[in-house]
Amino acid sequence: MRPYLIRDIQSQPAITIAWDQNILTASGLMQSANIRRLPVVDEDNVVIGIVSLGDVREAMSVYNTASPYAPDADEVLLAVDEIMSTPAITVRPDDTVLHAVKLMLEHKIGGLPVVDEEGHAVGMVTETDIFRLLVRLWEEGEMEGAAAVAAQGAGA
Repeated sequence: MRPYLIRDIQSQPAITIAWDQNILTASGLMQSANIRRLPVVDEDNVVIGIVSLGDVREAMSVYNTASPYAPDADEVLLAVDEIMSTPAITVRPDDTVLHAVKLMLEHKIGGLPVVDEEGHAVGMVTETDIFRLLVRLWEEGEMEGAAAVAAQGAGA
């Protein structure tokens, strides 16, 4: 049984946000793309962090409760780099799905940016992508295939 690779299941192209964009922009992008995580990139489009829907919602709650009459009210709107998790934990397209699953479990996260050799985002892999793989294997009658995804780690 061949190992399943990230490139087989990743969502692409990567939807990213620049580090200096504000949380309203991040929220709008997540809503319009129906996603829960955004890789954060620098000026060279290198992934430097990740921001989740939970991060944005928490930051928005602070923004929404600030008094509009406060002298620094416009400064309450945070930039993405102020709320992102860094460094981003990433995978490469040729990494195994098992490797991604282990990283997600170890770091208690639900998604990983997929990056090329230069650190540019080329996709995203999430727990949903992994569930889709398992469902496909089960529906195709490849229960042993689904078991093989899990068994790849038995010897690792």
